[in-house]
Amino acid sequence: MAGTRTIRLDLVLLLLLMLRSTWAEPENKCSNLQPQCPDSGDRLKFNFDLVPNILVALQDYTPCSETQCICYVLNIRRDLESYAVTGITQKMINQSRRFGTLYKVLNGRLYRHPDCTYPSRCANVEHFLLDVVTGLPNMEFVLNVCDWPQVHFLSGLSGPVLSYSITSQHLDIMYPAWSFWSESGPTLQLYPLGIGRWDLMRHHLSAVASRLPWKSKKPIAFFRGSRSSKERDSLVLLSQRKPDLVDAQYTRHTSDKSTSSLDAELVPEMPFSGHCGFKYLFNFRGVTASFRFRHILLCKSLVLHVGEEWQEFFYIALKPWVHYVPVSSNATAEDLEELILYLRLNDELAEQIAQRGYDFIWNHLKMRDVECYWRQLLLEYAKLMTYDAQLEPEFYECCPIFLARSTVTSQTISRNQGAGRHGPTESV
Repeated sequence: MAGTRTIRLDLVLLLLLMLRSTWAEPENKCSNLQPQCPDSGDRLKFNFDLVPNILVALQDYTPCSETQCICYVLNIRRDLESYAVTGITQKMINQSRRFGTLYKVLNGRLYRHPDCTYPSRCANVEHFLLDVVTGLPNMEFVLNVCDWPQVHFLSGLSGPVLSYSITSQHLDIMYPAWSFWSESGPTLQLYPLGIGRWDLMRHHLSAVASRLPWKSKKPIAFFRGSRSSKERDSLVLLSQRKPDLVDAQYTRHTSDKSTSSLDAELVPEMPFSGHCGFKYLFNFRGVTASFRFRHILLCKSLVLHVGEEWQEFFYIALKPWVHYVPVSSNATAEDLEELILYLRLNDELAEQIAQRGYDFIWNHLKMRDVECYWRQLLLEYAKLMTYDAQLEPEFYECCPIFLARSTVTSQTISRNQGAGRHGPTESV
């Protein structure tokens, strides 16, 4: 109810802003703040008005319930829809196991195959799996810890494969990325300066944001990151042309530099807390979805999210114009300049969206929401299993804190038996 009242108040404020612009002084009169009228050609003219988009988005938006991870239930149903008729068969798993690491939940215990492309990523995911494994039905699933999803809809493969980021062209099942409990990630600084444990970063960034009220932030757009996609070039180019409007620079070249017209020196990385001092923060995809998104939303700065192609599990509940400003991945430097100038002149609108983005992440992306999503995902997944999982000789049991490897004999274990070890819980 509190969220609904907030949305209604924002709608009222938007309407008042529209009326205020309607009642503005006639064009032939000078403002007290500007004693000399500019020529008509000097006035800022925009090719768009964002207020109608925001009004429609707010009217259509239903705030999430306070119930844990309820915001993301539709995501699980959508990802598992492909298996509603056939179920998940052993043939499917045998076909898919080459695309990741095979895990098994048996009698409330977690086992996996020794092969993992990135062992630290597997270990970080296992932190959450161990927290939720007690009481889960028996099952097995393939976990992909590479950056790219594995099951394109044109590949002829059926999956299932669990991947952290997908597009509408992929059949992979989304899971919360290893970076929620991580000291490994993309080429960003680690906690406390960058990617790290989400429970710690949440409080760290929120505390920084609380010390930087909206009016104290620099009214320019900001970006720091590697050149992992060409979509970022337009903003960096604009930064070179208009440094008083944008501060966007690369920290590393990870794509073909020869294809870029930019000739900019690389700069040091900046911690996410440093981002919070700017009003407008750009989020671009990297190789896939960027881990940056959820972090900078906690700055209480306005996030301009470029492109909608790559998704993480929580994106489904974030709404354009409600929590962030959507930007086309094909936007030119001129497009971006016009957008930033518009936001400067509509400061109250920008602040409201920034606050709603922060509120959503703070209230609905806690560690317990991540754990809840894992549990709900695996519960629904297990319902689709059409066979009994078997414990294979090479598999070893995953344990809290460390991985205790033990050779086991092959045996068939029926589903829904018993309960076992439970890992440590982080519920912040």
